Amino acid sequence: LFFSPLQEVTASSRHYVDRLFDLDPQKVLQGVIDMKNAVIGNNKQKANLIVLGAVPRLLYLLQQESSSTELRTECAVVLGSLAMGTENNVKSLLDCHIIPALLQGLLSPDLKFIEACLRCLRTIFISPVTPEDLLYTDATVISHLMALLSRSRYTQEYICQIFSHCCKGPDHQTILFNHGAVQNIAHLLVSTSYKVRMQALKCFSVLAFENPQVSMTLVNVLVDGELLPQIFVKMLQRDKPIEMQLTSAKCLTSMCRAGAIRTDDSCIVLKTLPCLVRMCSKERLLEERVEGAETLAYLIETDVELQRIASITDHLIVMLADYFKYPSSVSAITDIKRLDHDLKHAHELRQAAFKLYASLGANDEDIRKKIIETENMMDRIVNGLSESSIKVRLAAVRCLHSLSRSVQQLRTSFQDHAVWKPLMKVLQNAPNEILVVASSTLCNLLLEFSPSKEPILESGAIELLCSLTQSENLALRVNGIWALMNMAFQAEQKIKSDILRGLSTEQLFQLLSDSDVNVLMKTLGLLRNLLSTRPHIDHIMSTHGKQIMQAVTLILEGEHNIEVKEQTLCILANIADGTTAKELIMTNDDILQKIKYYMSHSNAKLQLAAMFCISNLIWNEEEGSQERQDKLRDMGIVDILHKLSQSSDPNLCDK
Repeated sequence: LFFSPLQEVTASSRHYVDRLFDLDPQKVLQGVIDMKNAVIGNNKQKANLIVLGAVPRLLYLLQQESSSTELRTECAVVLGSLAMGTENNVKSLLDCHIIPALLQGLLSPDLKFIEACLRCLRTIFISPVTPEDLLYTDATVISHLMALLSRSRYTQEYICQIFSHCCKGPDHQTILFNHGAVQNIAHLLVSTSYKVRMQALKCFSVLAFENPQVSMTLVNVLVDGELLPQIFVKMLQRDKPIEMQLTSAKCLTSMCRAGAIRTDDSCIVLKTLPCLVRMCSKERLLEERVEGAETLAYLIETDVELQRIASITDHLIVMLADYFKYPSSVSAITDIKRLDHDLKHAHELRQAAFKLYASLGANDEDIRKKIIETENMMDRIVNGLSESSIKVRLAAVRCLHSLSRSVQQLRTSFQDHAVWKPLMKVLQNAPNEILVVASSTLCNLLLEFSPSKEPILESGAIELLCSLTQSENLALRVNGIWALMNMAFQAEQKIKSDILRGLSTEQLFQLLSDSDVNVLMKTLGLLRNLLSTRPHIDHIMSTHGKQIMQAVTLILEGEHNIEVKEQTLCILANIADGTTAKELIMTNDDILQKIKYYMSHSNAKLQLAAMFCISNLIWNEEEGSQERQDKLRDMGIVDILHKLSQSSDPNLCDK
């Protein structure tokens, strides 16, 4: 243990520890009780006692069979009080292996002692320095805790609180679910104790989060003849405490997102959604506004109708603008400590507002317009892109991405605010989760009607996007190649050449043999865009013809779906449209045989694409058309055309 000169360890603190070693058990008990009274609310005293080694002795007394139950209980109470101090105190307790000792204590027959151990465990587990996994190291612990739920309202409150703090992610959810958490905790929602009801509710909110299995089970659970969703709805009512309203709204939101409750169910549309909008008002405390907005963003994220309803509920879009202006709620203005706290956490509000704006504007053009017309909105997003908090940056990029789906906005607001500049900056060495959303946004800014396309090209985008196509991360590869595809659409020849140079032939083949069909389709889309307009086709095929023909052959011979083959035949049709490029097809018997094969394929899309190739090769007014027609006639193409002219498909017939 380290002694710091600042902690003058007072004689009185030493006196408390010395009494723990007395030979008379009665004096030891009195010593522990005096220690309990001395440490309550006194952080300095707590630190002194820890430094002097009180913890190992208290744990020893707690575990001794010979200690009286009263002594063991008082030891647990003092340890719980020490844990209430600073995070360093909790670390010291963990280092002394307090958790196994307390879990062992839960096997005692004495209820008061069990409750004291649980209270101390609760305090330790809710500390951010305690690893949740310590609860799951021994499989028997969870089933024992489930069994203790029936003992008293205190065991119920503490155990539910432990579960809700230690349930992080799907693995923990599954363990608790398999140990009967739903059945054991459901009836606590109607307990006479508010604290028990509240902790049980929190349990359900973490168990159901992003978990379809739990959510689907909850829908059908009955408590006192009432279904759980109905109980949650009662807990949403305005006369209930805010934390209860918010937590039950979270439960219903998780169930809705998992598909256990329909998005048009009245408990979502008329109860959950309006409750969450209420939480965004500037009357509410900062944490409530953050949680309300984030939960609402999650609820409406994938449903257009809910987005529309939310956008016209209580002027939500304008209300969210206050998230950037007033970090403190109206009721907190008189409280200096609160104001200070809220200023430090104001970034959480901005993050939540960006997230909710992103969800609101995900699909509807009118909502996007309303968001962008909210005061200084574009400036706020641009500022958000360069904030120090990674969460704010990510949320701002998400918001920008959502708004960039609008053709109208790309042409106006995005241009007026030169959004591409901060976006390109975000794309330099950002973590993957930001890169994925930022590169998706860039894809939209590179569409041909977007005025940002030119300046983005000048700022080194090609190099950046080519490097994304080499990423291990699938989403980044897709976005990199997608953005290049958009960039190549109706672009001038120099840009096309730069893209091909930036990608390199090896990388192109790498992408064409990618295991993901999305990457493959976008790469073919890129090739198709590169090979458009005659002079470009001839120029590119004169420099990269051999490799491109190889790639086309590779794909037409591979095991690929109809869409992939169709896209590849369209590329061939583009090549066939070139003046000099045609010859690369005409001199390649293998490719000609493949075109012939696809003309007689069972799929009409592929037959049509193959006929495009033929029609581009045989235009009468083009030089050498006679020789090309003769060669194709000799191959038996005319016979196939005769057969197809009798086809029942009108498109094939016409062609």
